[in-house]
Amino acid sequence: MGLNEIFSRKSDRLEKSVGCLLETVDAALIVFKEGVKNYLYGDEDSFTENLGRMVTLESESSSKTREIENMLYSRGYLIRSRGDIMRLLERLDHIFVIISTDLIQFEIESPKIPNELKREFVKLSELAAMAAENTIPATKAYFTSPKSVSETTAQVYFYEKEAVRVSQSIKRTVFHNMDNLKLSEKFHLRYFALHIEDLAKAAVKVAEQLSVMTIKRAL
Repeated sequence: MGLNEIFSRKSDRLEKSVGCLLETVDAALIVFKEGVKNYLYGDEDSFTENLGRMVTLESESSSKTREIENMLYSRGYLIRSRGDIMRLLERLDHIFVIISTDLIQFEIESPKIPNELKREFVKLSELAAMAAENTIPATKAYFTSPKSVSETTAQVYFYEKEAVRVSQSIKRTVFHNMDNLKLSEKFHLRYFALHIEDLAKAAVKVAEQLSVMTIKRAL
């Protein structure tokens, strides 16, 4: 019996638990986008709320991940896919780590973003988040309609490329056109652009894992 047949018969509870985890990831990505925008435009109260909400969602994500891990180890029919699903969970968790850390670093380091770059940073955060958001339907598709995984992961790669393009544009503008900034300020802006860009790259890692899992499931 192949993995495809096993999942179609027995994975309803696993699929539901993964769906709950993905809802938490989706909510966190919304908070991340709002948090970046609130920081950039000086809405301190809303930004503080974003930080608190992210902590709550991170705790919920950890709880749901542990629930899925326990399920993987307690159900014999999942033994063939256990390692791959664990790696998928790790890569989804890495998305959480990045968006949580990025918001915290905005709060701790308080970077001064020039007005002419604020829209670009918002655009970068939205594109990176969109890359990550597209891992959600791709992950759901793995459990319900594996043949459509490639369609949704294609969107991940698209938005990752767009995020990299905007990030590079920001860094090029900072280092080539902003002579009024100190070198340390330029490095600081580069640091934040790079770490937001990392969200899109983390999304690609999820997409790559899903592609591997889909191939194995078809065997």
